[in-house]
Amino acid sequence: MLTVGLLVVVTLVTTALVTTLSVSDRQRTLELLLARTEPLSDAAQNLYVQLSVADATAATAFLSGGLEPGDVRGRYTESLGAAAGEVVRASTGLASDDATSRMLLATISTNLPLYAGLIETARTNNRVGNPVGSAYLAEASTLMQRTVLPWAEQLHAEKSGDVSDAQRQFATPPWSAFLMLAVSVGVLIAAQVFLSRRTRRTVNVGFAGATVGVVALLGWMLVAGLISSTATDRALVRGAEPLDLLTTSRILAQQARADETIGMTRRGGSVDYEQQYADSVAGLANTLDMLAHDDDTHSVRLDDARALVSLWSTSHDRMNAALDVGDFDTAVDIATGSAAGDSTDVFGRLDSSIVGEIDSARLSLRDDVQRGASVLSGLTVGTGIICGLAVAAVAGGMWSRVREYL
Repeated sequence: MLTVGLLVVVTLVTTALVTTLSVSDRQRTLELLLARTEPLSDAAQNLYVQLSVADATAATAFLSGGLEPGDVRGRYTESLGAAAGEVVRASTGLASDDATSRMLLATISTNLPLYAGLIETARTNNRVGNPVGSAYLAEASTLMQRTVLPWAEQLHAEKSGDVSDAQRQFATPPWSAFLMLAVSVGVLIAAQVFLSRRTRRTVNVGFAGATVGVVALLGWMLVAGLISSTATDRALVRGAEPLDLLTTSRILAQQARADETIGMTRRGGSVDYEQQYADSVAGLANTLDMLAHDDDTHSVRLDDARALVSLWSTSHDRMNAALDVGDFDTAVDIATGSAAGDSTDVFGRLDSSIVGEIDSARLSLRDDVQRGASVLSGLTVGTGIICGLAVAAVAGGMWSRVREYL
């Protein structure tokens, strides 16, 4: 009988350890996802966007000729400052062993002052009508497009992948905990059957109480585990995956806008900005179509964004038509002016629509992850208490039987 009791106690202790570790690991990872991983991914996305905005705005200012408009200069300064802020924000959220991300951020941070210096030199020369200004602008843009932005995109890809990986890891129920609890129930029932036959007593109160407690814990674990895994899976399907596509859409839109404005200042150069613009817009349209045709992600705002992409292409065609007949001033007005239907207006509305969808997807992701983590609250402590009481009940049940032989 003592061997049976010892087997039950060992099973209960093992169950408590496995269940506690499984639940605490799941809860800790989900809380870390909310506190660090997802905000870091958002910072990486914002970093790329702000860098791209700064580069496109710098080219827009150059197209103005002479002293650029104050609002254009303000957008450039604001974007560059915001990018620097996102570098700091991302740096504070990195794990100590994330050497790759630290290297990427350090390299971006090191090159930002160099880029800003080249832009200021280009701006100074452009203001006095010195043609060498375009060379400095070209060098700055090359640094941004060929070096800084690819690093920022790599950082975003890695951090976005971390979000998805963390959710996929816990999108399934904690089967190991379920299995150990089921084994504990089975062992308790088998032990009671053995004791009933050995002692000719129908019920052992201690073992019966332990069984009820473990069955209750199994029910609690089933409900909490399934709710948590369902919420995490929903966060992946309705949050992380759409968010990844939406941030890709915004990056493609920023790339297209940068190619559109920079291309006007460097027509005839070695880089085919028109083809790059066309490729980015095609990728943007395909990504938005994919989201719009998914029942989980379709929205009116996405339909508006798709229509704005088409309108932007029309505006771009008008700009190219003006350039084809040598009407550079009209082309500049279409590309950089604020009139309704021109590129600046359409792009601004498109970016706002995508940002709105990104915010919505982030909110959905965070709400579901929060639900998945909160439903596990108390389960770790509850497991320890219930299993501890079950061990005490088993010990009491065994003592009552052993005492009969003393």
